[in-house]
Amino acid sequence: MLGRGLRYRLIILVFLQYAVWGSYLISIGRFLAASGLGSQIKWFFAANGMVSLFMPALIGMVADRYIQAQKTLALCHLLAGCFMLAAGFYCSGTDVIEFGPLYSLYVSGIVFFMPTVALTNSVSYSVIGQAGGDPVRDYPLIRLFGTVGFICSMLAVNWIAVDGVRMQDSYTQLILSGFLSIGLSLYALTLPNCPTGGRKAERSLREAFGLDAFRLFGIRHMAVFFVFCILMGTALQITNGYANTFLGSFASNPDLADTFAVKNSNALLSLSQISETLCFLLVPVCMKRFGIKIVMLMSMVAWVLRFGLFGLGTPDMPGVLLFVLSCILYGIAFDFFNIAASLHVEQNVEENIRASAQGLLMMMSNGIGATIGLMGAGAVMDHYVFKAEVSDWSSAWFVFAGYMVVVTILFAIFFKSYDRNKKSKEFS
Repeated sequence: MLGRGLRYRLIILVFLQYAVWGSYLISIGRFLAASGLGSQIKWFFAANGMVSLFMPALIGMVADRYIQAQKTLALCHLLAGCFMLAAGFYCSGTDVIEFGPLYSLYVSGIVFFMPTVALTNSVSYSVIGQAGGDPVRDYPLIRLFGTVGFICSMLAVNWIAVDGVRMQDSYTQLILSGFLSIGLSLYALTLPNCPTGGRKAERSLREAFGLDAFRLFGIRHMAVFFVFCILMGTALQITNGYANTFLGSFASNPDLADTFAVKNSNALLSLSQISETLCFLLVPVCMKRFGIKIVMLMSMVAWVLRFGLFGLGTPDMPGVLLFVLSCILYGIAFDFFNIAASLHVEQNVEENIRASAQGLLMMMSNGIGATIGLMGAGAVMDHYVFKAEVSDWSSAWFVFAGYMVVVTILFAIFFKSYDRNKKSKEFS
């Protein structure tokens, strides 16, 4: 049974892991736009998807074969933290921030940070298992504190000011992320050893990258499912990339500049993560009651409404309530897709390729889908906002909402739920 002391140590681990991410992920776009790099936001967020296609698998092989997982985690966070600090200090030392140097340092940090998400899971599973606990039973509650860490970091960046400038508007968010990452690197070294598998853990590159699961594309219902995972994945990071920048843009209007939504956009957007935490508990219940198709449709409709409400809302009353409602809907939009899709794969794929299939799901949605989505969103934002004579944020949000309406209709028509023990059927 997992002891209380060890449980608290893992809670600190996941809290710090997601605090590192929360210190910049939602607010970096606002800083970039204020620095004249609004048109380049898409590249900063697309880096997450592109790196996720290969680095987690490569670093995972290192942790499996050669270097204990907690030490691999420490090394990755040390390097990620150093590059993020370098990015922050570069911004502090120049009057004109150029895309090339900042992006190079930022991406170098992302290259080593993205594998740590999976490594944190691996370390936690290993520690829980060695202590005689059950990862399936013990880890979900521990992981919940990761979201708490993300929210706390967002709120800190919202409220803390350095030299009179809030961190959400400044390069100091990168410096905070760097210091948190280095601190986590040192903390990881205090965790129990996670033994490597040696020769028993040796896998081919094909296995490590989950390529064995590509044979699922030969099964029609799974092929259709993964195609829609790509189409859904395009929506996952758009509001992370542009919502804060959008809210910050109202500062140019003297009548709206001092509203809560504009001055405290990170705090407002943290409602999305709070909603995500609460909706996490609803997914298994809804899956059991309604099935995968209805749950996925609920997610898609929530995305339509999230984008549409951003297009209709304003920072003053009562328009700000539309922003609040959009943030509340984020939990349904995000969780009902990601968790339901993962459960669907787990239940309907042969046991010997389930791990690979989960990797394929992440590749399709958070890798390929999110990258394509951000590049497309960047083109839309350039057209309506960053390269337009007059910024028209509402039209951009309505384009995203319209896209999700089309995806929702196509999904309702073409996707058929599947049960390995029953014939495939469509939900009414």
